[in-house]
Order: sequence, then structure tokens, then C-alpha cells
Amino acid sequence: MAANLDDRSDRSSETGGMAAVVDRNIAALLTRRQSEEKAKGLQERLADAITRFTGSMLFVYIHIVIFGLWILINAGFIRVIPRFDPSLVILAMAASVEAIFLSTFVLISQNRMQALADRRAELELHINLLAEHEVTRLITLVTAIAERMGIEESLNPELEELAQDVAPEKVLDRMSEVEKELVD
Repeated sequence: MAANLDDRSDRSSETGGMAAVVDRNIAALLTRRQSEEKAKGLQERLADAITRFTGSMLFVYIHIVIFGLWILINAGFIRVIPRFDPSLVILAMAASVEAIFLSTFVLISQNRMQALADRRAELELHINLLAEHEVTRLITLVTAIAERMGIEESLNPELEELAQDVAPEKVLDRMSEVEKELVD
């Protein structure tokens, strides 16, 4: 028994005081993230790579150089290469086509990020509902113990209300009612 306590205190100091359950949760989340990353298809990986590159400063620098040279050449400031787009119409068209594709890649990435955020929100809601149920059960148990021991606080009328399970659909219905009242 003493060895177990020593092991826990050693591990606790190694992990900065975090409990083993926190370590386990972190490992589970990282493992899940890695498996989801491996499960991505070629198209998703390509869209991610393009979005990552186009959101970088390297992409900006490349465009500054290309657009800058294009404009300087076609404005006649650099005479090494003959002017090939004096009205800059081709540059404008190329930039427009590029913008169409880049916005599409950004939208693809945002859609996937939103789907991931939705899944995380659902997980968080589920965990919160489980925690609410557990707390309700604990209140019931502690109240019963307090009643048996004759503790006066066990007669607090709030405890009866707190000991009732919360029905999420009723909470959502009430939220809708309040929203409608505010709009009307």
C-alpha cells in the first residue's frame, strides 16, 4: 500500500500534479485525433494541404513577388521582358480564378471544421448530461445520509428540487419559449 502511494506521488510530481484520469483523457483524445487524421481521404488531405499553404506567409510572399513583377513588367518599369499584359486584364482574370478556387478550399476546410466542432459539442453535451445525472444522484444520497443523521440542512426545500433529474428536452423547450417571448 505504501509503495502505491509513493508511486502515485512520484507520478503526480512528474505530471505536474495532474490526476491519472486527466493523463488518460489526454492520451485518448490524442489517439482519437491521430486516428481521424489517418482516416482522411486523399481529397481531404489535399484540401488541408492547400488551405494550410494558402494561409501561410510564404504564399503571401510568392504573390507579392509574382504580382509585383507582373505589374512592373507590364507597366514598363522592367524592360528585360517585353510587356505581355499592358492592361493587366490577364492578371485580373488569373487572380479571380485563383480566388474562386481558394475560397472553395477554405469553405471545404470550414465545413469539416464545423462538423468536428458539432461532434465535440455533442460530446460535451453528453458529458454534461451524465455529470448532471451523477450530481443529482449524489444530492439524493447525501440528503438521505443527512436526514438519517438528523442534520437540519437536509430539510432545506431546495434540495428536493435539486434532486430531480433535468430533462434536456424540457430545458430546450423552455429556451424556445423564452426566445419567442423576447422576439414578440
